[in-house]
Amino acid sequence: MRVLGIDYGKRRMGIAVCDELGITTRGVTTLLRKNLKKDIDEIENLIQSLGVEKVVVGYPLRLNGQPGTLCMEIDDFIVHLQKRLTTIPIVRWDESLSTKDAEEIMERNRVKAKKRKSLVDKIAARLILENYLAASKKTDIS
Repeated sequence: MRVLGIDYGKRRMGIAVCDELGITTRGVTTLLRKNLKKDIDEIENLIQSLGVEKVVVGYPLRLNGQPGTLCMEIDDFIVHLQKRLTTIPIVRWDESLSTKDAEEIMERNRVKAKKRKSLVDKIAARLILENYLAASKKTDIS
């Protein structure tokens, strides 16, 4: 099953996808936010062109497990996305520290500061998706 991962942000959204077997992931793009309708149009086009069967959206829980400040906005986004993607399940997945982890990966790999901004969201989306896939294999939550 091909799954799309989204790292939701106010200005940008990182998008990643896995292969059909759920083994490997790759960053697809970073969407520069325009407005809700255009953002969802772009995501829907990606879903159709990539043959996606499920969407995982990063959900920033606090360290105590409670929803973070961005969660209400993400919930609203998911409601609108689900209205458009009526047959595709959308899963909220804890993304705690995914952006921080993405930044650390870039630093370890000596990615230049100029390039980091364009990559961080795609890498965070990959991390969210990889964590979801790993957990789904352990617990069969797919």
